[in-house]
Amino acid sequence: MTLLIEDLDTVVRALRTVLSDEQILTGRADRYNRARVPAPFPVHRWAERLPDVVVLPTSTEQVAAVVTIANDLRVPVVPRDGGTGLTDGAVPLRGGILIDVKRMNEIHELDLVNRTVTVGTGISMLKLNEHLAAYGLFYPDNPASYPCSLVGGRIGTSGWSLIGARYGHTRDLVLSFDHVLPTGEVMHVGDGIGRKVSKSSSGYQLKHLFMGHQGTLGIATRATLKLFPKPEAELSPFWSFDNYDDAYACTGALARAGVATFAGAVLFDEHKVAYLRRDDEAYIPQPTDVRALVCAVMYGWDDEVRAGGKRLFRIAKEHGARYLGDEISEGDWAARHDRYATPLHGRTKDGQVVPMSWHCEDAAINYSDVPSVTRAWHGIVADLRRRTDVFDDWGMFAYTSGSTGVDYLTEIDVGIWEQQLDDRAWGMWVDAKRNIARVALDHGGSISACHGSCREGEVDLVPEELGRGFEVMLDIKRTLDPHNIMNPGKYHLDRAYENPAYPEDD
Repeated sequence: MTLLIEDLDTVVRALRTVLSDEQILTGRADRYNRARVPAPFPVHRWAERLPDVVVLPTSTEQVAAVVTIANDLRVPVVPRDGGTGLTDGAVPLRGGILIDVKRMNEIHELDLVNRTVTVGTGISMLKLNEHLAAYGLFYPDNPASYPCSLVGGRIGTSGWSLIGARYGHTRDLVLSFDHVLPTGEVMHVGDGIGRKVSKSSSGYQLKHLFMGHQGTLGIATRATLKLFPKPEAELSPFWSFDNYDDAYACTGALARAGVATFAGAVLFDEHKVAYLRRDDEAYIPQPTDVRALVCAVMYGWDDEVRAGGKRLFRIAKEHGARYLGDEISEGDWAARHDRYATPLHGRTKDGQVVPMSWHCEDAAINYSDVPSVTRAWHGIVADLRRRTDVFDDWGMFAYTSGSTGVDYLTEIDVGIWEQQLDDRAWGMWVDAKRNIARVALDHGGSISACHGSCREGEVDLVPEELGRGFEVMLDIKRTLDPHNIMNPGKYHLDRAYENPAYPEDD
């Protein structure tokens, strides 16, 4: 849906009652630049997915006023934070108002006694930690999009952290936040009434409900976060293996070692090793006999990390590992935090470099099922490659989500030649994503551990995965967003309305 021009004029006039002119953007470039995400995108349909107007609020009150106007006028609203999401949460499927929160980036309070910080949700983890470093503290929410991902987006997606096995993920690190509901009302979300309380048994536990909703239940505007001492030492050893099975066994042993400073372990398969040999940003030169790589990460005080590191090195050696050395280990771990440079890396085709963008499908998979899921997913991408040269297999990794390694963020990376995307190739990709999600469910996993699952393909299986829980989602959506204005078209939530204002996409 795109607003008719007379309706847009009405909306802009209403917005001018609560925002200044320079906070209201209607230009083509302003709208196009806020409609794109790093995930593969049907470029041939880009113009269909634009906001009609962009607003730049600076406070909770302004966000609430904009949402109230949208609710009164029945205009779609899409929140946008860093725009780094991989499941289209920030893509305006039906036009309307896009609320860009980047100007709400202040640090409102730093509480050194209780070790919390209260910030506007438009601040990035990088900028926040630059400020905290002077006090010997840090906020350990650590995504691959670390330099450009914002606190509000992490809340809206319930983000996954690279060092979550040590410090927890976004859901564990955000203590509370102010949240604008789809009606424009403002509520405080957290444990009990306290902004700095980590556990309360007063009433329903609502915090997780308002995390991971991909902007369908409102907009977080100000958040209080849990802080930790800045680590004195960091160790991120990489090891190579001549076969996948030994690397897989080693990864499990590292996760189960009980090392207190253990922050995570990741397993790269043969396809990923091949990609890393040729990728300019993550280049890891390895001989052809290397079939898998394993990385472990430890954070903490120097004496703790040294002791834990000795144990992990001993475990790796027992599994036939070869240490890659400090330079490669430290360099690639640093690159893990800025992998949004990888889109547009090429593949050689007929002597020419084909610019391909990067996408990844993820799932939460138990350790015992990782090898079989790996085989099945590669088979799905191999079928894509047999049918068209638009796609390429850039390998898989499995990453511990917790300190015991019970389940892993399991991800397959796919190169997509976006300039060659058309409706036929896009349809093939959507079918492949649906099949990838099916494999995850068939193995007792979840469709997504990290990115969310509200995009074409995998979203079709969300009602099946959640069962009665999906019906509860519909009840909640209908109650909190009676006019279906907040990010409509996501998660099949239009089913909550007998006569939806914006019919569900085909």
